[in-house]
Amino acid sequence: MLSIFSRQGPLERLQLGLALGVVAAAFVLAGCQSKEGASGTADQSPPVAEVNGTPIHRDFFDFYVKEIAGGRSPSDLTADERKQALDNLIRAEVVAQQLEKDGTASDPQTVDMLGLTRLNVFEQVASQHFLKDHKPTEEELRAEYETQVALLPHEEYHARHILVATEPYADKLIEQLDKGADFATLAKQQSMDSSKDTGGDLGWFSPDRMVPEFASAVVALKPGEYTHKPVHTQYGWHIIKLEQTRDVTPPPYDSVRQRLVQIVEQKKFRAYEDGLMKNAKIVRNNT
Repeated sequence: MLSIFSRQGPLERLQLGLALGVVAAAFVLAGCQSKEGASGTADQSPPVAEVNGTPIHRDFFDFYVKEIAGGRSPSDLTADERKQALDNLIRAEVVAQQLEKDGTASDPQTVDMLGLTRLNVFEQVASQHFLKDHKPTEEELRAEYETQVALLPHEEYHARHILVATEPYADKLIEQLDKGADFATLAKQQSMDSSKDTGGDLGWFSPDRMVPEFASAVVALKPGEYTHKPVHTQYGWHIIKLEQTRDVTPPPYDSVRQRLVQIVEQKKFRAYEDGLMKNAKIVRNNT
């Protein structure tokens, strides 16, 4: 995705953001209408436009541009980009006013959508404010790295399989393997799985990527061995051959540091939310 965006110019990126955001903006604005303007606040900045007498204020326009233009201010945009940003805000305001006029803004589904938007926005803002003063320390990041490494599988497996519909048919194929038939050839001829084109080759994988029955059978094999009893899963009956194993090497700390920051921040904010939950008076009814 990043490589796709990197080939776009600033105007093209802005157009994409505006196109994706305009419908959501219309619903949000519909729930925020007031005499003061589209922002729903007593904004004292001069209006950059008016729609049927309702102003779109400068501060709100600036905020909108920063949100959809990666933090850039209107002065960083070209005249065409600023015009397009304002046109799309105007369009959203026109739609919002129409929803108010025809009563759609008060429909239960619309109200629910606005309610969810409110909760999402408030949680995002709360997270940003909380994390300003609770940045992960290097010690916390290192500790999280060790935690994540401990959760990684210690070994990966390279295996092949043959998938058939019934146990008796799988038993017959195992008899052929016992007599010296080539596993890959038999997979190409008999397997129902798309891996048949490569002789049943599944490549390298960790056990947690497979359904439990399949994973248990694989880890019980030694390289070169195959299952002498068919393995039943939700997909059918498998004959599995383990080709080889290898140790899993954890990624270097520096290569995953930014991801660790995200994980630690999520945990910190989750703990903050848990504290709020404990102090809140909550009544749960049957759902």
